[in-house]
Amino acid sequence: MALYLLYESASGYGLFLAHGIDEIGQNTEAVRNSVTDLNRFGKVVKLAAFNPFESALDALNQQNAVSEGQMTDELRNFLELSLPKVKEGKKAKFSLGVVDPKIGSHIQEETKIPCQSNEFVSELIRGVRLHFDRFIDNLKPGDLEKAQLGLGHSYSRAKVKFNVNREDNMVIQAIFLLDTLDKDVNTFSMRIREWYSWHFPELVKIVNDNYLYAKLAKFIEDKSELSEDKLEGLIEILGDEDKAKEVLEAAKASMGQDLSPVDLINVKMFAQRVMELAEYRKKLFDYLATKMGDIAPNLAALIGEVVGARLISHAGSLTNLAKCPSSTLQILGAEKALFRALKTKGNTPKYGLIFHSSFIGRASAKNKGRMARYLANKCSIASRIDCFSESSTTSFGDKLREQVEERLDFYDKGVAPRKNIDVMKAAMETAANQGAEMDVDKETEQSTKKSKKKKSKDNDEAKADDKENAATNGDAEPKSGKKKKKRALEEESTPAENGKENGLNAENGTEKKKKKSKDVEMEDVAAVSEGKKKKKKKSAE
Repeated sequence: MALYLLYESASGYGLFLAHGIDEIGQNTEAVRNSVTDLNRFGKVVKLAAFNPFESALDALNQQNAVSEGQMTDELRNFLELSLPKVKEGKKAKFSLGVVDPKIGSHIQEETKIPCQSNEFVSELIRGVRLHFDRFIDNLKPGDLEKAQLGLGHSYSRAKVKFNVNREDNMVIQAIFLLDTLDKDVNTFSMRIREWYSWHFPELVKIVNDNYLYAKLAKFIEDKSELSEDKLEGLIEILGDEDKAKEVLEAAKASMGQDLSPVDLINVKMFAQRVMELAEYRKKLFDYLATKMGDIAPNLAALIGEVVGARLISHAGSLTNLAKCPSSTLQILGAEKALFRALKTKGNTPKYGLIFHSSFIGRASAKNKGRMARYLANKCSIASRIDCFSESSTTSFGDKLREQVEERLDFYDKGVAPRKNIDVMKAAMETAANQGAEMDVDKETEQSTKKSKKKKSKDNDEAKADDKENAATNGDAEPKSGKKKKKRALEEESTPAENGKENGLNAENGTEKKKKKSKDVEMEDVAAVSEGKKKKKKKSAE
């Protein structure tokens, strides 16, 4: 029975025929020893067909399909053309050796070609990979290495882009760092309490908060120098006048031993480091809260940012968490207890990481298991909505949280909760309203951007006109601006000419006024003379 080998290289698909295997032996160890010798291996394995990739993008697509165990159309056509044809109703007289059993099963389902994947085939394909450049004649030295390097970079870049788009890796790292910082801050706070208590032991009972204790240790330093002048500083740190006075009185009657200046400097430096760690922890928590609001808003609204981030990190990603059933999500973080209970045939755990939720703590002892099961169900729904929905909204998380609250009231007071379908309809309505508001906001933003662009264009045009006017008024005139200057001169006159025209108009106006006044005087004289003549006629009569 003939054995064909499928090898997926960076430059194309290769099909090799393995014949005369008896020369090197049919066991895996014999093949492993003969792989390094090309003279022996070349007599057994020979190139049957080769199908090069068309481009780097084609190579990337083929590699992605192979890594997921899928057979592409190009691979199907290559195998159907290169392998012997199998008649219907008869068994094939050959088999195809592949490295990955997933793609082998897919090829066998689609094309009915018998495939096998074992150590013997893997060793043969390892020899093909080692001597592949010798089998292909048209390959130049270095071509295969360039193709492998380019395909490796593009494949890794595509995988990294997938993680960047999901962005849940940042949440996983942030929650790990937050847990580590909590342990470190607690350890360092205990150390500074023990260290400074040699000098001021009464301060431990007065101040319980670790951050305030480190701040006070840095502020006080030597207790013998603590006086009424520093009372305002103590009040500012503690926020309580009575406590500040109590610290002041305790410093006066303290039983602690004195410390040297060098020891006090070291205590002060260590207290500063503890304060910086505590402040960074607060900033990291704010970063985690904002990141969870972007990645899993409904899960964060339902169970909180810290517990939701712990669930995502324990599952590996948001996609893995969304794929988990609610029963698995319920006991995430309690795997050791689960397997121990299965081994000893004892009671299995009721909750894992979701035990840190406030809902489990508020439930009564007999209802904690029921509450954990119900909460895990809602967390599973919220994680799937966050993972597979295109729009990010907290409406579903808020409604699911209301359902959990109603279930608590049902266990405690017997109040009947709402139906799940009614709650989901209300959540979908609120999500649709929020989406409409987001669309309106986007439209307003786009309109404001367009108006700003128009204003900027108008300002640029005005500046350009000013520059052209300045160029026309200047001594040196560019050739390209002469036509524009002529048009401007034809449409509008210069300020000097406008002034001249205004002066001429004013002179014409004064002359017209003088003529009018002379005409009026002549008319008055003529009227007086006519009146005298009429009087003389009357007297003569």
